[in-house]
Amino acid sequence: MKAKKATSKPLGDFEQKSTGVALIVHPVFPLPAKSDRFVPAVEDQIEEATGLAHAIFLDVLDVVTVTINKPAPGYLIGKGNREKIGAMVEAEKPDLVIVNHNLSPVQQRNLERAWSVKVIDRTGLILEIFGERAQTKEGKIQVELAALEYQKSRLIRSWTHLERQRGGAGFMGGPGETQLEIDRRIIVDRIARLKKDLDHVRRNRELQKRSRAQVPFPIVAHVGYTNAGKSTLFNVLTGAQVFAEDLPFATLDPTMRKLALPQGEEVILADTVGFIADLPTHLVAAFRSTLEQVSYADIILHVRDISSPDHDMQKREVALILNDLGVDTDSDPRVIEVWNKIDALAGEDKDIVLSQARRQEHDVVLVSALQGEGVDSLCDMIQARLNRHKAVYRVIIPHHDGKALSWIHAKAQVINVDSDDMRQSALVLMDPALAGRFRQAFPACECHAEEDDDYHYAGKGG
Repeated sequence: MKAKKATSKPLGDFEQKSTGVALIVHPVFPLPAKSDRFVPAVEDQIEEATGLAHAIFLDVLDVVTVTINKPAPGYLIGKGNREKIGAMVEAEKPDLVIVNHNLSPVQQRNLERAWSVKVIDRTGLILEIFGERAQTKEGKIQVELAALEYQKSRLIRSWTHLERQRGGAGFMGGPGETQLEIDRRIIVDRIARLKKDLDHVRRNRELQKRSRAQVPFPIVAHVGYTNAGKSTLFNVLTGAQVFAEDLPFATLDPTMRKLALPQGEEVILADTVGFIADLPTHLVAAFRSTLEQVSYADIILHVRDISSPDHDMQKREVALILNDLGVDTDSDPRVIEVWNKIDALAGEDKDIVLSQARRQEHDVVLVSALQGEGVDSLCDMIQARLNRHKAVYRVIIPHHDGKALSWIHAKAQVINVDSDDMRQSALVLMDPALAGRFRQAFPACECHAEEDDDYHYAGKGG
């Protein structure tokens, strides 16, 4: 057993009072002989666990690593290590112990009794963060639904604790607090009602999505491992003030803002929750709809922290979840890799990354969201990728039809306009669906694709 003194994490300009003091216990298991799953280095796992605790503003007292060759029945952690941790708890008196692993209900209850302190596992901690971060009605429903599914087999506390004013998922109650026996029927009924509420919210979103389709702004979705810098990049691109602290799960609910590209086209930029290794399956399912905009996005920006030593493994972890959403990160033409945090690389490391980027078969942009470096190149690549699906059209508009001309200027990219006494002739770059909508809306106008390659527009075709 090893104890590592944890330092407090600066929270930038975001002021938040401490919610308590935690001791983190990190179990270390023998590495499997062969596995395709992402297994970070122990130091990185500890750093991630500490970051998760800081994400709900816990002060981390210590991080204790315990080697587990064979899980102890009913406890996970062996008797000797349990007693040593118990002595630390008795001496330091933390408010709770976080076990950086998923515990069974019996293991969690037995450890609480052995240490006389509140114990939460990795899933409970992540749920607590989700409860703090959720802002929209849908996000809050998803948090409660996931928490109830988690609590169904655990005699920890009743579902009413999910409605506390403080927020969170309700697993951080202090030691000595009376445990309420969960009425399984109430839990099941509550889950059924929440699922109906969630279906209603989703139907409303589908209506909104169809309404948004009438205003043909392309959707550009950010995805990536948690803390890769997605929200910081989002802020730089849109000028929005989205919560972007250096914390895991800083973004939970999808945030959308309009972005004007260099050629004048407007797109909707969507920020999403960060992915993380070993996220429990029921959490992925519960939060699937926060990632649904990825499925219908026109462009997908996979933001990667290229300064992380585990960035390749993090990429694979993101790819696994995106594959469940029907997105193949290696072959989907919508995906652009954004290698972020190049400002954190030393000279030699930066040269290696530049060399790697040049060897990639798909589009890669190197950026520093913090410093704004490479952002213009990213916008140019987004524009070029959108242009791949467009064609140049000759649009003939009678002079008296100012509405048609305004429509073209508002929704498409006008290359040039000529006019005579009777009509205006415009060369316009737009996708075939938009051209079809124009023909339907303005039958008195002409609109046909130009076959002459002289009109091949800059950026079209990449």
